[in-house]
Amino acid sequence: MPALSRASADDAQVEGRPVSEPVAASTALWPEPQFGLRTGLWPEAGKAAVARATEAVFGYFRGGSFYRLTLRGPMPDRISFQPHDPRPRRLDDAEGFFHNRFRFAGHVVDVKDGSIFDCETPSEAFARALHGFEWLRHLEAAGGDEARRLALELAGEWLARNAHYTEPAWQPEVIATRFINLFAHGRFFLINSDLLWRSRFFVSLRNQARVLGRTASKAPDGLPRLQGAAALVLAGICLADGRSASVGLAKLKHEIERQILPDGGYASRSPEALIEAFLVLSMTQQALDAANRETQTALRSALDRMAPMLRFFRLGDGGLGVFNGGRESAPELVTALLARDEAQGKPFGHAPHCAFQRMTAGRVVVLMDVGGPPQGAFSDQAHAGCLALEMSAGTHRIIVNCGAALGPGEHWGPALRATAAHSTMTLADTSSATILPPGWLATLLGPRLLANPSHLETRRSETEQGLLVEASHEFYLPRFGVVHRRRLVLAPRGALLTGVDRLIPTKKLPRHGAGIPFAVRFHIHPDIRLSLAQDGGSVILKLPNGEGWRFRCGGGALTIEESVYLGGGSLRRTEQLVISGYVKDADLECAWLFERMGAV
Repeated sequence: MPALSRASADDAQVEGRPVSEPVAASTALWPEPQFGLRTGLWPEAGKAAVARATEAVFGYFRGGSFYRLTLRGPMPDRISFQPHDPRPRRLDDAEGFFHNRFRFAGHVVDVKDGSIFDCETPSEAFARALHGFEWLRHLEAAGGDEARRLALELAGEWLARNAHYTEPAWQPEVIATRFINLFAHGRFFLINSDLLWRSRFFVSLRNQARVLGRTASKAPDGLPRLQGAAALVLAGICLADGRSASVGLAKLKHEIERQILPDGGYASRSPEALIEAFLVLSMTQQALDAANRETQTALRSALDRMAPMLRFFRLGDGGLGVFNGGRESAPELVTALLARDEAQGKPFGHAPHCAFQRMTAGRVVVLMDVGGPPQGAFSDQAHAGCLALEMSAGTHRIIVNCGAALGPGEHWGPALRATAAHSTMTLADTSSATILPPGWLATLLGPRLLANPSHLETRRSETEQGLLVEASHEFYLPRFGVVHRRRLVLAPRGALLTGVDRLIPTKKLPRHGAGIPFAVRFHIHPDIRLSLAQDGGSVILKLPNGEGWRFRCGGGALTIEESVYLGGGSLRRTEQLVISGYVKDADLECAWLFERMGAV
């Protein structure tokens, strides 16, 4: 795991204890983007600058009384349909709200006096969650008069400050989040509300729907735009506004074609982003069915493709693989969403457009990333984890990637996106791709993950030894002249996973020194206990259920080092197995295996 800055280490908490030292010695350098990669972004950055300046002018105009006159139309008086929202509800969060303690996006704000809506928010993500009514479903789950009164009070405080256009409360991505939460959970506090206040609230909802119809395409690219289009369709049905529904369906079709890949994966290659997209599209389909609206072909086709991909990314505990900025997600959420899939489509072993391989045998599941950074804005949260793998046995994760930062702007974010935070090979402590560094480009386009063009290959086959997957990438070729090839074989009963990491120099490497250092890392889930075997040449992994696995390797020196895991939504200490050595002029092979102990 890459070393963390002193600031980030001091701020972090691992299982209740401050982390006072970096979790590992490696520095995991981010290479500087080549000039060609930067210049290729200039035209897009220019358009983004113009769009940002134009939007600032329009934002000022939307705040005026003349603009409000353009929003008039029929006023709804109720939420006519309530879509099912299977997202987990946290009663501990609801209890915190009762005590003026608000936790969103990895931050906590304690309100001493007044309203939470008057407090300075610690991050943009916190503000979006607060104004997006992310507190509503937790209060609904708590139930009772106290929760209903608090929800009504918070909604009233919001309306008193944001009845007309304000930012960030009326930005399209925030309106979309608020609509989704309100339509799914708002009835429980609206049903007995004051008639005059309720009228003002629904006038605001009508105006928000009008604004969303005009601004949904200006939301940040990616999920926010998809959610904005879907929320507009929901507004049309839940508020009986046919105009919003028609506009929303047209926008939704466009975003589905852009964002949902032919194999059902999501454009950012993040399993967690896939489930968020599937959730909002499922809610939209529910609303269309309830209103007896004709099903949109693009929407139905997308849902039919996405459900098998969700199954593709599930590990043995029911959660999702941790790749490209995503976390595990709650297994009960995945189960609830897939229960509504009528087709019950089975996942393929290879997702060619999303670029992942899945291997299963017995109780063992292995996922492997065989792709590069996604295109454009979809790479803002992507990770440099090409050829990284995750593995579970039964309901227990064994090999993992480190996960994603708990909130935007967190100090750990760049380290967690680096190659060394993934269960793959790193060369010279350098990531296989680079984050767009701070500057005017990153300000306009976001912290994109960039990489030089690379020839990616993947192949799978059935052999007598089991299921075989081979993959390679050339992301290290321009800088070091080395190709990385990984070969995995999963035995038929899942009792043995063998692998070979091969480094292939394509040019004469410098003769001075020991060569180019490499490290093959296997980050281990924090529930697994590691210990050196008595023979000193292998490591024993003990699972929570008492099952044992043995790890052995050749081609480098084996060490056990510290690591961290954030895939479950909190930061936990863990360990990693590291095979290290040097590559010189000749091909180098590093072989390893995970073997279940006692297997026959």
